[in-house]
Amino acid sequence: MIRLTDRAWSPYLTGALIGLLQVPAFLLLGTALGASSSYVTVSASIAEFFDPAIRGLAYAGKYLDGAKNWWQVALVGGIALGAFLSASLSGTRRTGISPVWARALGTSNPAVRFALAFVGGFLLLLGARLADGCTSGHGISGMAQLAVSGFVAVGAMFAGGIATAMMLRAVR
Repeated sequence: MIRLTDRAWSPYLTGALIGLLQVPAFLLLGTALGASSSYVTVSASIAEFFDPAIRGLAYAGKYLDGAKNWWQVALVGGIALGAFLSASLSGTRRTGISPVWARALGTSNPAVRFALAFVGGFLLLLGARLADGCTSGHGISGMAQLAVSGFVAVGAMFAGGIATAMMLRAVR
């Protein structure tokens, strides 16, 4: 039984639930799960407020309207809210910089941490848009559709995660 106050949930159960979320996404909206396009939707909407001519750009214009685009925004908002609530309810919410990163950076200055997080997030998002999708889009949705690119993407993600974990372990 899963409780909201549990420190961790079963990865098998949560993985199955995320996979099942594909069903209403495909049936009701004709789209797969993904997150990176939500940033384009929000950015294009903000840009349109200042310059309505943004609708004329093919790339930005296709992300401005429709339930499909705003579904992705709601999904990302739900992920952030869910992560915050889960960490708060389980008592695992952290503050401050990780001791591993503090040693690696040679500082525990929060401004440095936030600057690096911003740059890292920007680079991750840029890569996701250049790849025309993010980890949830290529990995979860791609594999659900049995797309070869989804399996390749997941393999690359795991290889990158393993390499990062090994580097962080070496820093300790």
